[in-house]
Amino acid sequence: MTQFRPKYVTFDCYGTLTNFDMAGAARRVYGERLSPEAMSAFVEAFRGYRLDEVLGPWKPFVEVVHNSIERSCKRIGIPFKPEDAQRIYDEVPTWGPHPDVPAGLSKVAKEIPLVILSNSMNSLIMSNVEKLGAPVHMVITAEEVGAYKPLMKGFEYMLDKLGCGPEDITHVSSSFRYDLMTAYDLGIKSKVWVNRGHEPANPYYEYTEIKDIGGLAAAVGLEPALKRA
Repeated sequence: MTQFRPKYVTFDCYGTLTNFDMAGAARRVYGERLSPEAMSAFVEAFRGYRLDEVLGPWKPFVEVVHNSIERSCKRIGIPFKPEDAQRIYDEVPTWGPHPDVPAGLSKVAKEIPLVILSNSMNSLIMSNVEKLGAPVHMVITAEEVGAYKPLMKGFEYMLDKLGCGPEDITHVSSSFRYDLMTAYDLGIKSKVWVNRGHEPANPYYEYTEIKDIGGLAAAVGLEPALKRA
């Protein structure tokens, strides 16, 4: 495991730190209307359409959710109701961190500033950040940037705002598609993949794998690697 100690540790928030329960929200809204098989297909469609919706020009995240739900309903063959999409969106600020996050983040925050680059809105993100249980040096949203990850613009904006280069940071995410592929293409050598089961491993992208945020202190050189289970 690398012992590189970065100037900043930068993070994806939703999914990596916050338990981003879009699948659960969809099940809470549609679970009684769909068979188990159709519900699973809906969740997968919703996941894919959310990615597709953020690849174009920036739009408010409420529209990302609305459009993704509408397209999922069309694909599965059920009526779309705007209030269902709004109900799912309204859950987002209520979600807290994965259980491993507060203690794991606190270890790192004592030594290295933490920065969040999130596909969120200014009006949403702080409710989630306040639940993380550790101080965060800077929070940057897609709304502030005017672009969503996996587009490069957010990473470039973050580096400019921090006044550093890709060689100075460690970027942490549970997602290759949203974060680590882009970080690789931008020359961020120090990357940490939190394996939360969202995506399969992909060693091509040259990262350190940890099972949860409890392993992050060792990954950024603050603890001996042998201390990590």
